[in-house]
Amino acid sequence: MARNSYESPLSARYASGQMKYLFSPDMKFRTWRKLWIALAETEMELGLPVTKEQVEELKAHAEDINYEVAEAREKEVRHDVMSHVYAYGQQCPKAAGIIHLGATSCYVGDNTDVIVMTEALKLIRDKLIAVLRVLRKFAEDYKELPTLAFTHFQPAQPTTVGKRATLWMQDLLMDLEDVEYQLSKAKLLGCKGTTGTQASFLELFEGDHEKCRELDRRIAKKMGYEACFPVSGQTYSRKLDSQMLSVLSGIAQSAAKFSNDIRLLQHLKEVEEPFEKNQIGSSAMAYKRNPMRSERIASLARYVIADAVNPAMTEAAQWFERTLDDSANKRISVPEAFLAVDGILSLYANVADGLVVYPKVIEQHMLRELPFMATENIMMDAAKRGGDRQELHERIRIHSMAAAKVVKEEGGENDLLARIAADPIFGVTLSELYEIVKPEKYVGRAPKQTEEFLAEVIKPVLQKYSFVGEETPEINV
Repeated sequence: MARNSYESPLSARYASGQMKYLFSPDMKFRTWRKLWIALAETEMELGLPVTKEQVEELKAHAEDINYEVAEAREKEVRHDVMSHVYAYGQQCPKAAGIIHLGATSCYVGDNTDVIVMTEALKLIRDKLIAVLRVLRKFAEDYKELPTLAFTHFQPAQPTTVGKRATLWMQDLLMDLEDVEYQLSKAKLLGCKGTTGTQASFLELFEGDHEKCRELDRRIAKKMGYEACFPVSGQTYSRKLDSQMLSVLSGIAQSAAKFSNDIRLLQHLKEVEEPFEKNQIGSSAMAYKRNPMRSERIASLARYVIADAVNPAMTEAAQWFERTLDDSANKRISVPEAFLAVDGILSLYANVADGLVVYPKVIEQHMLRELPFMATENIMMDAAKRGGDRQELHERIRIHSMAAAKVVKEEGGENDLLARIAADPIFGVTLSELYEIVKPEKYVGRAPKQTEEFLAEVIKPVLQKYSFVGEETPEINV
């Protein structure tokens, strides 16, 4: 690690090795050579003066890139594509004259960008599956554990810990659908020339329009794609970058929502993110266990959500067939969005896999609030036994206000049940009231909803992606 120059924290601290490689110079330049091979081979197949010997020579040097030659050449000519054409030609003297034949820089640059983004999105998809696997187990384990639900962060009708996890999962499923849709329409730029008219190829093919079209089709197939964009300017539409980062922003939003819930739960001491044996929570307060990983998820997510504005602005600002004000921006905004979401999902999987649940604290919080929520049931039971509903309602109101005063003004425990048991109008004992306010009676269909969701929705998805391997996420700090 260089200690005397800036290094992006996304590379140094957060992103995985796999994702960093996809956006590495090595991945880029190896892909350039594959594209040059595909171009030369297709031009040979379509009758241009390119020989099999030249194509084989190019293939022989597809991987052993002579970086030093390319870098030295770029200092002279100030053009990265032509520098690598030159370097490739030094290794392939027989093929030097036909490398990049008829193409413009965007042939390698833009097609490579599409390929890298597509492969990066596949990696993101696999990481989404990894998170869903972890959350599925968590939801299954805690599907029946009652917990206070909150609206406006105020205690509301109870749910279960597992049911709450299904809400996180449903957001991720929506993201997965967006990822798959984006992957389903992946297309290369193809060979479109300087302004997208394929004029240079039409000249090479002596006016044969069908061969120009076939050139695109065959190159796409050789590179593993179904098609190329049917029309373009010099570049693929920068709308694609905007759509890609919009999908990543959606994932960041889902992860941030999860992280915020965990941070709030950790404040309540109901659920905690994993805490390593030797981890330090605070430099000043040794007892503290801060939700640092969840906070990091939130922090990175905020960056991605803001970063998604970049390609949207770039797409809106493109002039006619191309301008170069996209280049510097997309070199930063696109890789960093992918690296950040990669880091976010690694953190998400790590946190979700190590969540610590404290049932006793959850129960304590539940019992502090549940008596208020159970008053309607208590009142209706007393009415069935012959009590006057209006009078019962007034007595409940008086007891509830008195109990609330004890809790809020005196800091005491909720004694509402004791007050009701002591009031002869209700005709009920304290033990009977405890039976009435059992938390599991107030969670509605939460356990069943969780079971149904896991069986009917999550299980088929995880079966579909059974090819995605099990990996321990990389967490560097």
